[in-house]
Amino acid sequence: MEKQRGKGHRLLLMPSPLQGHITPLLQLAQILYSHGFSITIIHTFFNSPNSSTYPHFTFHPIPDFLSDAEASTSDPIHLTDLINIRCKQPLQESLSTLLSHRDDDDDDEDSIACFISDAALHFTQAVCDGFNLPRLVLRTGGASSFVVFASFPILREKGYLPVQESRLEEPVDELPPLKVKDLPKMESRDPEAFYKLVCRFVDECKASSGVIWNSFEELESSALAKLREVLSIPIYPIGPFHKYLPEGSTSSSLLTPDKSCISWLDRQEHHSVVYVSFGSMAAISEAEFLEIAWGLANSNQPFLWVIRPGLVRGSEWLESLPSGFVENLEGRGCIVKWAPQEEVLSHSAVGAFWTHNGWNSTLESICEGIPMICSPCFADQKVNAKYVSDVWRVGVQLQNKLERGEIERTIRKLMVGNEGDEIRHNTLHLKEKANLCLKLGGSSYCFLDSLVSDILSLESSTSRSL
Repeated sequence: MEKQRGKGHRLLLMPSPLQGHITPLLQLAQILYSHGFSITIIHTFFNSPNSSTYPHFTFHPIPDFLSDAEASTSDPIHLTDLINIRCKQPLQESLSTLLSHRDDDDDDEDSIACFISDAALHFTQAVCDGFNLPRLVLRTGGASSFVVFASFPILREKGYLPVQESRLEEPVDELPPLKVKDLPKMESRDPEAFYKLVCRFVDECKASSGVIWNSFEELESSALAKLREVLSIPIYPIGPFHKYLPEGSTSSSLLTPDKSCISWLDRQEHHSVVYVSFGSMAAISEAEFLEIAWGLANSNQPFLWVIRPGLVRGSEWLESLPSGFVENLEGRGCIVKWAPQEEVLSHSAVGAFWTHNGWNSTLESICEGIPMICSPCFADQKVNAKYVSDVWRVGVQLQNKLERGEIERTIRKLMVGNEGDEIRHNTLHLKEKANLCLKLGGSSYCFLDSLVSDILSLESSTSRSL
């Protein structure tokens, strides 16, 4: 019955072309496809998704006019700004084509219900307005971090922004329990670029027909309540997205996972392994890399470590490791370039996740009941880490610069100490809530039902067709 609800209606979706954004948008597309909607993915040539993985979707590329140097930049804010500027006309031309009526005798066409865009692609609001096409927004981060983003103007007015090193330990009275050091920060060639981008995408979210969140009510009820006041438009916390889908059913990873690590995990004891991954964009120094290596080795816990090419500045891959380091572990460590993360986190051998606290990773860890060691790098990761350690109490933060002694102590505290028992209890409690919210009558189940109904209502106000 659910499958039929969106039948005869097509959705246009556009991801921001970064790994942490592509994955949840394609997951959302699959969820909506399972409710009967036809799906068209409009995407840039840069980081183009693998269309063969999703044969049931239509993929429509548009030019982004990025040079090789621009596409390889380590400045995601500048890259996002370029896409917001250069993709406006190509999207206008694409929508003009897609929205033009076919011949009246074409009975196979699906009427277009709405456009769903990543919040970072704020230019899409004006383009959709030009075609009288309803636009919904997907916010790929958490609701708690969005409350902070929506507060950027007042935070600047109060002197919290830009973040000053001398004030890092000061509490942000307007946003408890955050301290100044927990506020989102991102380096860019233009010091004002991050602030401007955040303010712009918040404003364009407010102008949309509603915002979809990869989160759930029981996890972020306080933040969601604030957002209902701030945004004054419908919001749909329908996550966690990945739990709607069979594990491994599709992969939107831009890197190829090394599945050999699963057979290594199969040989490890229950909840003994520390899984270490800092996502697709973080970069660390060689000195920090060595501190991590020795901290892991000295903890005497088995570990699975994702060392992505480019993770260590100035290195190709493992050449910075001391001679004989891997051999001396005697099989206690497994190092891969990329891992099938959902499969890893659901494995019985994994007992902790040392993470950068990107929202996808944070949510996946919560859903599997895995305690976290938090090393946030930038943007919303700092807010996520604070909530993990101080609000949900499902992890601990490494408080200082990466240092092998603190790393060793933190791993031991979480894996074998009494504090670890309490955190594990909290994670299992949240895991249960994440499972219940998706079931019949659960919060996410009900919000998804509302989303489907509201999309069909939006479509009824337009007579566009594909």
